[in-house]
Amino acid sequence: MHGSRNSVLPLLRAIKEGVQTLSNVDVVVFPSFVHLHMVEEVLADSLMGWGAQNLHIGEFGAFTGEVSGPMLADYGCQYVLIGHSERRSLFHEDLMQVASKFKAALQYGLRPVLCIGETLQQRERGETESVLVDQLDSVIHTVSINLFKHAVIAYEPVWAIGTGLTATPEQAQVVHAFIRGHLAKHHVDVANTVRILYGGSVKADNAKGLFAMPDIDGGLVGGASLDASSFVEICKAAV
Repeated sequence: MHGSRNSVLPLLRAIKEGVQTLSNVDVVVFPSFVHLHMVEEVLADSLMGWGAQNLHIGEFGAFTGEVSGPMLADYGCQYVLIGHSERRSLFHEDLMQVASKFKAALQYGLRPVLCIGETLQQRERGETESVLVDQLDSVIHTVSINLFKHAVIAYEPVWAIGTGLTATPEQAQVVHAFIRGHLAKHHVDVANTVRILYGGSVKADNAKGLFAMPDIDGGLVGGASLDASSFVEICKAAV
C-alpha cells in the first residue's frame, strides 16, 4: 500500500525503460487497485506484465470494497497474488479462503501467484515443512495439481521480511527443493516446470546469489521494487 499518482508514474516509466532490453526475463508489477488504470496505460506497449495484489472469489455482487477477477482482467491483469503473508496474518485469510481465491483466479483467466511461507516461531519449532505442505495441499485438493501448470509459487519466509534476518541462498534453496519435491509427489512434470520464486527481502545485492540456485526461478520483490534502479538491477540479476 504505497504510492500516489505523482510517484507511481515516474516509477513505472523508469522500470519500463530499465528492463526494455531484458527480453529473456519476465517482469511483472503488482500495483494497488487504484493504480491499475495508470499501469495499463503506461505498460500496454511493453513486454512487462501486471497483476493485482488480491481478489474476491465471486464474479460480482453485494460485496462492498471487494474487487473481482473479471474486474482485474478488464484492466489487462494477467496475474494476481494469492495468500500473501500479510493477507494471511493481518487479514486472517485461512487455508480454505486462499484455496478458493486461487480457484477463482484460474476461473477468470488470471495466473495466480501462490504465496507460501512460515513464521519465525514456526521455523524455530521445526515446522517449516509441515506448514508449507498444509499451504500447498489445501490448494492442490481444491483445484488439482494439474492446474498448477497455470500458476506460480512464491516462497516467502515470513521471518526474513522486514525483520533484519535474512535467508542465505543455500537456506532458500533447501526450502525451494523441498517445495518442488513435494509437488513431484503429486505430479512430476508440474513440479519440474512450475516457477518457484523467492520472496524474502530480495535486494540488488543478494539477487544474483539467490537466482543462481537451481530451484529458485526468480523473485517476488517487496520494498526494493519501490526504487526503480534497485528493481531493475534485481531484474538484470535474473538474466
